[in-house]
Amino acid sequence: LGVILKHAGLAVTSIKIDPYINIDAGTFSPYEHGETYVLDDGAEVDLDLGNYERFLNVSLSRDNNITTGKIYQHVINKERRGDFLGKTVQVVPHITDAIQEWVERVARIPVSEDMREPEICIIELGGTIGDIEGMPFIEAFRQFQFKVNRENFCNVHVSLVPKPTATGEHKTKPTQASVRELRGLGLTPDLIFCRSEQGIDESVRYKISNFCHVEPHQVINIKDQASIYHVPVEMLYQNVIDILKQRLQLSFQIPRPKKFMVSWRRLADRAENLRQFVTISLVGKYTQLQDAYASVIKALQHAALATNHKLKLTYINAADLEEETKSKDPVKYHDAWKALCQSNGVLVPGGFGLRGVEGKIQAAKWCRENGKPYLGVCLGLQCAVIEFARNVCGHKDANSSEMDPETKHPVVIEMPEHHTGQLGGTMRLGKRQTMFNTQNSILRQLYGNVDYIEERHRHRYEVNPDFVPELEAAGMKFVGRDTENVRMEIMELGGFHPYYVAVQYHPEYISRPLSPSPPYLGLIMASVGMLEKVLTSASKTEVNDGDISDEEITNLVKTLSYPDKLRGATTDSGTKSPSRPGSEDIDGGADSPRDGMARSSGTDSPRSMPRGTANRRDSDEDSTFRRGASGVTPLLNGGSRSGSGSSTGDEKLPPSAVNFKLGD
Repeated sequence: LGVILKHAGLAVTSIKIDPYINIDAGTFSPYEHGETYVLDDGAEVDLDLGNYERFLNVSLSRDNNITTGKIYQHVINKERRGDFLGKTVQVVPHITDAIQEWVERVARIPVSEDMREPEICIIELGGTIGDIEGMPFIEAFRQFQFKVNRENFCNVHVSLVPKPTATGEHKTKPTQASVRELRGLGLTPDLIFCRSEQGIDESVRYKISNFCHVEPHQVINIKDQASIYHVPVEMLYQNVIDILKQRLQLSFQIPRPKKFMVSWRRLADRAENLRQFVTISLVGKYTQLQDAYASVIKALQHAALATNHKLKLTYINAADLEEETKSKDPVKYHDAWKALCQSNGVLVPGGFGLRGVEGKIQAAKWCRENGKPYLGVCLGLQCAVIEFARNVCGHKDANSSEMDPETKHPVVIEMPEHHTGQLGGTMRLGKRQTMFNTQNSILRQLYGNVDYIEERHRHRYEVNPDFVPELEAAGMKFVGRDTENVRMEIMELGGFHPYYVAVQYHPEYISRPLSPSPPYLGLIMASVGMLEKVLTSASKTEVNDGDISDEEITNLVKTLSYPDKLRGATTDSGTKSPSRPGSEDIDGGADSPRDGMARSSGTDSPRSMPRGTANRRDSDEDSTFRRGASGVTPLLNGGSRSGSGSSTGDEKLPPSAVNFKLGD
């Protein structure tokens, strides 16, 4: 919904409500709710906020995630201060009022790069209708619909429409029951989104309409799609934009159908029709649940899409690579190593605890010795350092103080400011600066030859600075450090390894569909044999029609730039790095500023300024896909034209066409 509304020119924000009593998601096991997502301000939140940021291309804050624990803590603190003047504090009205006040306040906070006040606020209430922990929120929104008036409130209900194999027909009873329950609590849906494996027929649509008190056109069927990028397109085809415009009395002009969301539609088609594959092995601890690495997987997909490859991800349980597994279950051990050896590249993501660490260390060792592209993130950096200290520096007992507090060579140590015994919110969290200390760095080139970057962190342990001189003397280079020059942020291996890189931060948190994270982009490009070409080749001014070759992709990826908003970086000369031409939101859409409070609906639109490999010193010579450069105009099919030429019709979205506001 948000993708559609934002392409229509509206400013959109989002709030996620989780009815659990936890204050935040920071202490959850990944098997409970999937990964813990980290925001710029250091908030540890539900992974859904990561989806909001990626699709809406916004930067949210801790207040965009509401939990029962936060609300009750807020109300109890007010009671302790005496703010209620001796009254009895109750769920109604005090808890429900606190929810409404929170929503009204956060709905007005700008979250986009242009700092426009949101016109639409999309609020997702997690859980299932009827859950006891969600009742205060249902009651709060029952009151809220009258407080803000009907034209400012739209209720969207999402329901599963199953199709049992035995009967072969869709069942509408679960939807009827949930809507009946919702109406009994005082809320009537304006739209019903029916999720199903296969499309529902008109008879099912009319049946839901008849029993759920909505018109047939208000029943929207979202069947399983080839990729998530097709979902906004499917909503568009079912006239959701017209329904919302009429229901919320929105005053924007919808562009012509052929132009509206054209780049998003091409992105969806391209993601589905890629024919080349890249295989990446993810060596982790929580491989039984994909949501445990949701942002990592998305970042890999974004990078693969930018290089015209479809991602084939292999999950390897790190413990299966250890010698102990070889003796207990040799089949599992050899299968894990076979999968690792057959991959094009290896990723070791973050994590906590001892289990699987030795397997990650073995994976790092194998990649280092065999020239396999390797990216370590957070714990992946620490495992690479431990392995190097053991097998290159000769400290056989080298380890992290987290894994072995008694080691004589603690190459990874706990941060001095960490408070033991208090786990929630005590890590190094949020966006922080990393300074590059050398020109000779792969990642520096991938980030656009900037002086510093800003990325999000989530860790308690770090590389011991006492061992850094010895590690660097042996060939491991720490090319990025914090502003105090104490914490090691980026590691690269010297010598002839194609790509052996690790970072202490989590670059996946700010990867976007059209703006891949540079470390992940580097891993994918190295895995498909493209990285050296990208870093060394001169850019071309023209790209041929038809399928895009490796050479053409080289030049397209070279135009990717790390957005100034995420980077806050300067060039080598010390001046602010300028935004690239045409870095506006794709498809633009006419702005339609309006008065009044935030309305409810919508959710997404991706960042349009891809990050990547452009060397700023070469930028003046690079005329590929530059507006006004030698008369070259970007073509969606990867071709180029000058003047008033037209496209061929059989068009594909090249990786960097998203640098521009696209027309026909």
